[in-house]
Amino acid sequence: MNINNTRIQILDKPRELGKDGTNGVSLHCHTLYSKEMLDFIPFYAAKIPIVKHIWKRECRRYTEREGNPPNFNTGYWEPPLTGRQVFTMEREQMNKAGLGAIVSITDHDSIEANIEINTEIDNIIAPVSMEWTVPFGCAYFHLGVHNIPPDRAIEIKQHLLDYTFAGGEPDNERLHEIFALLNGMSEVLVVLNHPVWDIEMIGQERHNVLLDAFVAEHSHWLHAIEINGFRPWSENREAMSIAQGLNLPMISGGDRHCLRSNTMINVTDADSFDEFAAEIRVDKHSHVIVFPEYQKPLALRQIESMAAIMGDYPYFPVGRQRWYERVYFDADDTTGVRTLASHWNGKEPAWHRWAIMMLSISSHRRLLPIFRLLEGSEDKVPKEARHCPVFIGGKTDGARIASRAGSRL
Repeated sequence: MNINNTRIQILDKPRELGKDGTNGVSLHCHTLYSKEMLDFIPFYAAKIPIVKHIWKRECRRYTEREGNPPNFNTGYWEPPLTGRQVFTMEREQMNKAGLGAIVSITDHDSIEANIEINTEIDNIIAPVSMEWTVPFGCAYFHLGVHNIPPDRAIEIKQHLLDYTFAGGEPDNERLHEIFALLNGMSEVLVVLNHPVWDIEMIGQERHNVLLDAFVAEHSHWLHAIEINGFRPWSENREAMSIAQGLNLPMISGGDRHCLRSNTMINVTDADSFDEFAAEIRVDKHSHVIVFPEYQKPLALRQIESMAAIMGDYPYFPVGRQRWYERVYFDADDTTGVRTLASHWNGKEPAWHRWAIMMLSISSHRRLLPIFRLLEGSEDKVPKEARHCPVFIGGKTDGARIASRAGSRL
């Protein structure tokens, strides 16, 4: 399937990819330096059998004890793996497919993992990158900012974070200045990640209105639109429509957070990220590979990830071996944000064992047929690219976005 100059290959089984390119490029990876919000917990806890009953009971007990319900907007969890572990896993997956490896780790508003990796691995295959949170109206968008010059990385990161955490109404003029700074560096790649995802949970319709406005104002600063390995296929088709309307290439973004490698990569003959960025920015050429793992129902993969998040890893450093040592929460008790382990005084509540057991059962491979039956037809990934329509319906109109963006150019 071709969109503009993007070729998307959907694999139904693993295969040798060496004839498609010299290197694989794995983009959008998260490590323990990403601070992930906890606001997803109520959404998923209410959907898992047995867990939802335990969840309601524990929320009721918490409210009776504290006088108010738990506020999951005040805490965060950390992915389990270090930057080196993530790089190694991604490289091994691409090597098995006959490719060399370029890995761009993009932690949320952080470059610490990249800097650590660059003490051992050359920057040309492990660029300094981050997923930048960009406030826009009452929404915010995530941008993959890849291949920041190492000698300016700390300075540029600070410019980006000053904007993210400035408070008050977002300064659109300042945002243009920052985009101009990034675009002035030919090796930097700016990607709009998972554009259709209502990540701020303001409602899909409202999110789409703000997405239209953001793209209309800033599309000329963007180099690619992401097809995301952890978002539903229907959403990715809408992202394809946006890319097509703006005449921008699609680019892969696996968005891995836990123990499984990215389900999407790019393949290229470029030998460095600088050369790969030129392919996307100048040639507008992109070749995306969708691995068979992406064809598993997203709900099942989400539950598998939750099981991994709540896993115990005895080989981890002391203080990070148990899941509740990697989750931070503010109980509004004047002690601030601290680990769940400290809130629980190191004692595991009885309910959490049941929750972990149900996650394990729910993610068992024998339940795969049930998840397939429950999956909506719009989210079933086509077996072959020729059966893959670029866009079928949906809430985002790529042509409308392109028209509005064109008025800014």
